[in-house]
Amino acid sequence: MQKEKVDIREQSPLSLAFVGDSVFELLVRRRLVEYTRLQPGRLHSTAIKYVSAKAQCAALPAVEPLLTEKELAVLHRGKNASKASVAKHATPAEYRASTGLEALFGWLYLQGMDERIQELFEQIWNSVDLENAMK
Repeated sequence: MQKEKVDIREQSPLSLAFVGDSVFELLVRRRLVEYTRLQPGRLHSTAIKYVSAKAQCAALPAVEPLLTEKELAVLHRGKNASKASVAKHATPAEYRASTGLEALFGWLYLQGMDERIQELFEQIWNSVDLENAMK
């Protein structure tokens, strides 16, 4: 028996963020492997800097002006989603912002909008100053 797919509009923002977290991390890992010669341990510690709540929060201003109304709505739903826990090294506001970004990437991925994902990721990658974002 085949189950019916759940309409993406019915998915909770936290479910979208669950997928988006993996999408974003995979993009970061791919970029690091493609453009660096870091050893596996350093790859991991470097990737963590990019996928942290602080870094994702810092990335939002780079992409928010580029977002459509629908994308902004998904971002805001993700930011407003209630969570039981908060990241160890982030403020609640940073954590909410990162959840919004992850929800957006999850929503785009589940719709097969790979080009849009890549466009937004490029904007983030080229705009975010990680050294300052991590302070």
